[in-house]
Amino acid sequence: MRTLAVGDIHGCATAFDKLLETIHLRPEDKLITLGDYIDKGPNSKEVLERLLYLYDNHQLIPLKGNHELMMLDAYQGQPHEKVWVTVGGKATLASYTDTDKDNPLSNIPDEHWKFVKQHCLDWYETDNHIFVHANLNPDLPLQKQSNHDLFWQKLYPREGHYSGKIVVCGHTSQKDGCPVNMGHQICIDTWACGQGWLTCFDVETGEVWQTNQKGEVKTSHIKDFSPLSIN
Repeated sequence: MRTLAVGDIHGCATAFDKLLETIHLRPEDKLITLGDYIDKGPNSKEVLERLLYLYDNHQLIPLKGNHELMMLDAYQGQPHEKVWVTVGGKATLASYTDTDKDNPLSNIPDEHWKFVKQHCLDWYETDNHIFVHANLNPDLPLQKQSNHDLFWQKLYPREGHYSGKIVVCGHTSQKDGCPVNMGHQICIDTWACGQGWLTCFDVETGEVWQTNQKGEVKTSHIKDFSPLSIN
């Protein structure tokens, strides 16, 4: 069984489909997606549909990102919707059939709302790793982490989590397309929605697969990436 982590997808269904094809996902694999499935890229609807399929047919463990939080906030009222639209929600809404122009949120099917609200977790923990969207306070247990740290805090050099477990995160986009390896913390948001790559990381073997919206593929190892640079 492999434990595979995937960074921020941001509506890049072409890169995500190519990544799934490249890693040859097996029934026994555990696939952990780190949030920010929507916004910015052109195909948020298709990404959520792929995730729903994986949730029903594979061992998918989906986390929420800050963009899913903003999407859920938008569902609660108009002021939140305006904020979400300005930071990428416009692209998400455009990926759905425009049947109700007065209430575009209603074009998003109930199963997509349910997936984001009920199935996406705040964090996930294994024997050796902690998976979060953004970051962690190194001195607090997971149950006491703030929403700011879990969903919004950018990556910066800090001590490892007191548990001694390696933290795997996304959120802080690496414009050079390279993961950040700090040893105790690894960031795999590699700017799929820009000019970078979508990254999948095997947390046990260290293998790294990357794909992009052009359908290109490259492979490497987490040890290939310096622990010193944060972009």
